[in-house]
Amino acid sequence: MIRIPRHRSRALILLVATGLLLASCSATDTTGTGSDRAAPGPGTGHLHGLGVDPADGTVYAAGHHGVFRLEGSTATRVADRYQDTMGFTVSGPSTFLASGHPSPAESGTRSAHLGLFRSTDAGRTWQTVSAEGEADFHALEEAGDALYGFDSLSERVWASADGGRTWDKRAKVAALDLASHPVSAATVWAATGTGLARSDDGARTFRPVSPAPGLVAVEEPEPGRLLAFTADGRLVASGDGRTWTEQGRLPADGEGRVLTAVTTQRLLAADSTDAIYESVDGGRTWKLLHRPAAASDHP
Repeated sequence: MIRIPRHRSRALILLVATGLLLASCSATDTTGTGSDRAAPGPGTGHLHGLGVDPADGTVYAAGHHGVFRLEGSTATRVADRYQDTMGFTVSGPSTFLASGHPSPAESGTRSAHLGLFRSTDAGRTWQTVSAEGEADFHALEEAGDALYGFDSLSERVWASADGGRTWDKRAKVAALDLASHPVSAATVWAATGTGLARSDDGARTFRPVSPAPGLVAVEEPEPGRLLAFTADGRLVASGDGRTWTEQGRLPADGEGRVLTAVTTQRLLAADSTDAIYESVDGGRTWKLLHRPAAASDHP
């Protein structure tokens, strides 16, 4: 498995008004840092996923108001698309997988649940792969030839062996995030907010990992190296999911909510204010990449 971004998302209701989106869709929406550039549109909204395109090293962020690429400290919406992008992962050069909901402008013309869709041009265009009207994946995790998705509608982990064209509906688990073992695709972790669950049979069954802190995001960038955000905002590391040591914290008031391990040392994170950070030392120190110009639209 190529150790490129594996991204996550959280379920929230899209709150922006249809009229505002329609009025702003004719221009490229950019969101600068709070001190340098204000957004003419609604900005990224609540962030669900982060990733790096191996084609050119660009950082991408997926949120309530579409997919954005980071250009310096500015987040620029890709292709003026406003779909609420929930589950999100970069699966290869310029190739993204996502799930979510249509924009308000498309309300009534498409299913409220978009299933799995794919872009092969870095988010400019998207094609439906499967499960439109059936699934709303809030986490997508590639593991070698396997693809796992946590469907918020059924609260089950779905598994695919053909890139998401067909699915097997597997265990029910209260997952906020999924991670997979870098070598053994059958080992899957689920961060549940109150703890951690593990599957060794390809998400057919999960068992609680005890003791484990309440985790909201989890990654396993190399075998035996788990990284996670706790519910109280700490970045922690573990070799077995039971014993954890604190690695660091994001340098702001917002608590870590989205975590992507590009490598063991290079991490991307978004906090509860939708600021985006990068670490190149395994989470011990962080650099601010982007801060939204205005308060986020989520509770």
